[in-house]
Amino acid sequence: MLPAPKIKICGMRRTADIEAANALKPDYVGFVFAAGRRRCITLEQALELRRLLDPVIKAVGVFVDEAVEEIAAIRMSGAIDIIQLHGGEADEERAAALRQVVPGTPLIRAFKVRSASDLEAAEASAADFILLDAGAGEGRAFDWTLLAGHPLQRPWFLAGGLGPDNVAEAISRFRPFAVDASSSLEADGFKDFAKMEKFISEARK
Repeated sequence: MLPAPKIKICGMRRTADIEAANALKPDYVGFVFAAGRRRCITLEQALELRRLLDPVIKAVGVFVDEAVEEIAAIRMSGAIDIIQLHGGEADEERAAALRQVVPGTPLIRAFKVRSASDLEAAEASAADFILLDAGAGEGRAFDWTLLAGHPLQRPWFLAGGLGPDNVAEAISRFRPFAVDASSSLEADGFKDFAKMEKFISEARK
């Protein structure tokens, strides 16, 4: 039997979110540092949430086209363990620069998947992990049939459109290293414990 995938819950921004994570034990939680996004938090908020987070859970900082210096400063503050780059083409250069500034920090690079060529570009990325999504956190799934024709040979995160009702099917079909969800686990714009619990339970079946 193959091991269950890792689980990442993104968009954490309240004490209640962290309390839920501590109870449910996903492998990763995500803090969004992209200005203008609804789930964006400040460094001060992230530090407080990280202080409350169970140390067995890794904190991922999500950045969109942020300067290398700013990303490195947040990493060195202790607010996050892992850097996720969710911007554009320049992210490959950012990843190379970050390896010099914060060596040893795991890097996830997100790719918007619209065709097989996007999967090929993801496969060639120098990041430690790749994350496949339809956009920039809008909660939509890309065309999963593309994965059937291009099985990936490296650790990858599946994101976009995943929720409690389809995560088990997605895992069974594609065997990702990790699954990532955010908006599908919310009610009235905030994380919902019951939805988080069901998502994690389904993913670990």
